[in-house]
Amino acid sequence: MQAPHVSPGEGRIAGLVHAYLAAEYRWECDGEWLDLRIGAPAPAVRARYPSARTAGLLSAWNPHSVARPDSVNRAEDERLQADLLDSGCIFRPAFSSATNRAWREPSWLVIDMAVGAFDALSRRFGQLGTLYWRTDASVRMRIDAPAPPSLAGHPDLDWLQN
Repeated sequence: MQAPHVSPGEGRIAGLVHAYLAAEYRWECDGEWLDLRIGAPAPAVRARYPSARTAGLLSAWNPHSVARPDSVNRAEDERLQADLLDSGCIFRPAFSSATNRAWREPSWLVIDMAVGAFDALSRRFGQLGTLYWRTDASVRMRIDAPAPPSLAGHPDLDWLQN
C-alpha cells in the first residue's frame, strides 16, 4: 500500500503514512456517514457530542497494514468492541479506506477516552496509525513508530516513538 509519490528511499513506514494521510475516514451517527479529515476540524463530532473533549478513531484490522484473513480481523474487532464497551466510553462505527476503495477497514470512533488508554488499545491491537484529537482542534494522526526524516515535521502527525 505504498503511495505513488513516496521516494523509494523513504521506506515502508513513510509509504504507509502517506497512504493513511490520503485515506478517507468516516463515522456513523443516526444512520448518516460523516467525514473526518486529517488536519481539519470535525464539526459533526462536536455538534453531536458537544461536551466531548477528545475523539479518536481506531481499528483492530490488519495490524501494521499487514493483511490477514477476514475471520481473524472480525474476531479481533469483536475483542476491541468488548474493550470499548468495558471502557464506558461512547463509540460509533467508523471506517477508513483508500480513495479508490482498494482497501477498507472497519474502525470505531471513540468519544472522550484518555489518550493513554487509547494508545494502549491501539498497541494491544497492533495499530500503526490512529486518529486522535481534541474536539476543539483539528483531527490529528498518531503513528506508533519513529518518524522518517521526510515526515518528522508534518503538522498533522504525532509520533509516539522518537
